[in-house]
Amino acid sequence: MQMGHSAEMLRCLETLDVVGIRALWHEIAPGMIQPQSDEEALATLHYARTTTQRLMPKLRYYSHRWLNDHGLPSGLPDHMKQSAERMYPKIESVVGISVNTRSEILRPIMLPIREAMEEAVLESYSDGKKDDIPHIRERMKEARDETIKKLLGSI
Repeated sequence: MQMGHSAEMLRCLETLDVVGIRALWHEIAPGMIQPQSDEEALATLHYARTTTQRLMPKLRYYSHRWLNDHGLPSGLPDHMKQSAERMYPKIESVVGISVNTRSEILRPIMLPIREAMEEAVLESYSDGKKDDIPHIRERMKEARDETIKKLLGSI
């Protein structure tokens, strides 16, 4: 690789320049497999950043997090992973479920209602909608209402 290509490759890695890296890769390796989309090129750039020692650790750590968040493998060396996790921790979404009543008569149905709501949340997560808060709330409300109707009938 010529000196200009090397500098341009490093620039593309630093800035995550998808268009630039696709053009550069086509120029320097036309016979090799080319990224089929911008998304594929971006994932490749992030992986390359985790393995490139010439980049600042912060850039490598960010790409490690990005790859993990997208379910892709990271090339970050093991000895750097703890620092990467501290700088860019994994953020998880959570759901709180609270089912309460002051009525002693209704207390026994609180557990099945909560369980139905939990099941609705788990179904939403398995459907890939863990970040769709309005969807999860709606499913929890439906599960609660269906369970109450099943247990108590129409009141």
